[in-house]
Amino acid sequence: MSLWEIVLIAVGLAMDAFAVSITLGLSTTKPKPTEILIPGVYFGFFQALMPMIGYISGVYFANKIEKLDHWVAFALLGFIGGKMIKDSFSKERGEGKADKNMFGFIKMLVLALATSIDALAVGITFAFLKVNIYTAICITGVTTFFIAMCGIIIGNVFGARFRSKAEFIGGTVLVSIGIKIVIEHLLF
Repeated sequence: MSLWEIVLIAVGLAMDAFAVSITLGLSTTKPKPTEILIPGVYFGFFQALMPMIGYISGVYFANKIEKLDHWVAFALLGFIGGKMIKDSFSKERGEGKADKNMFGFIKMLVLALATSIDALAVGITFAFLKVNIYTAICITGVTTFFIAMCGIIIGNVFGARFRSKAEFIGGTVLVSIGIKIVIEHLLF
């Protein structure tokens, strides 16, 4: 597998993280530099970690992962997205509350896991193709890191214009990504 093919795979894997980062940016009034870095670090780390785990697991877990990965991602994204949609209708919620909890450890951990489950299967594929896993995970992690940071910034620019609907849209996007993952796995 060529270096360019690995880069393209890394970009493809980063797209879910990018979409989630946009939703985080939509829901943030004005992200601080750390709030731009946090999603990049979480998503980049997990997008690098999961292919390594998949690579090490190899053939043994392939069937079990394929049967459950889409349901786990759907549940995690559906839960977080549903909560964001519910919060968008809450009259008692203030602007500061959304910003304060948006980048919390548990929420970021759940989102990073949900968006990186497909990378686990890619790691298994890397093992079959005898790809240099260290090169692949470095490229994947760094690519996702930068793409996620761009997502926060892009989402925030649009969120500043559409603040009243931003959290609803963000939650809808997360739920939609979860549904897309399930449909892709059931149909293909």
